[in-house]
Amino acid sequence: MSKQPHQERSLVLLKTDAVQRSLVGEIIKRFEQTGLKISALKMINATEAQLLEHYNKDDEWYEKKGQGIVEDLRSQGREVDREPIEYGKDIIRTVVKYMQESPIVAIVMEGNQATSVVTKIVGTTEPTTSDVGTIRGDYTLDSFAHATYENRAVRNLVHQSESPEEAEREIKIWFEDGEIMEYMTAQERIMYDVNLDGKPE
Repeated sequence: MSKQPHQERSLVLLKTDAVQRSLVGEIIKRFEQTGLKISALKMINATEAQLLEHYNKDDEWYEKKGQGIVEDLRSQGREVDREPIEYGKDIIRTVVKYMQESPIVAIVMEGNQATSVVTKIVGTTEPTTSDVGTIRGDYTLDSFAHATYENRAVRNLVHQSESPEEAEREIKIWFEDGEIMEYMTAQERIMYDVNLDGKPE
């Protein structure tokens, strides 16, 4: 049975704070109740190589993010002793450290416009500005400024793919093809009007 043409896949990583705070079941429940299907799921200890390949940032990204950190430091009255790009690179260094503090849970979610739906459920990257009703808005109160002050990654519970193309690139980092299941759920038969063979009724 093949994936329906109007469906997408999205990679979700439940980060170390989600695992350590025993929020795994609650977070997965949010996705499933919306109608998304789990196509693959596993708990793993992420390697540095996987994480660096996953985040895959360029100098333009480092420069932009680093400039934001410089502005935060200045607003806090703290010394700025490096170029913005180095502060930007620190983001990934601290994220790699954070993502190796405990196991993480990697999930492939599948459904209609899955990347957009997952992003809506998760909320914005900064928990303090995420809407009530989102995972980040409901379950954590960290902020970029507080993380910068403590020189660590922002603890925002979940990573989600930002586009279908990014999802397909990321999925290959965390899953082998044989680990991704193909099956039909009752929700899919209702939502997409298909039978058990995956064909339209």
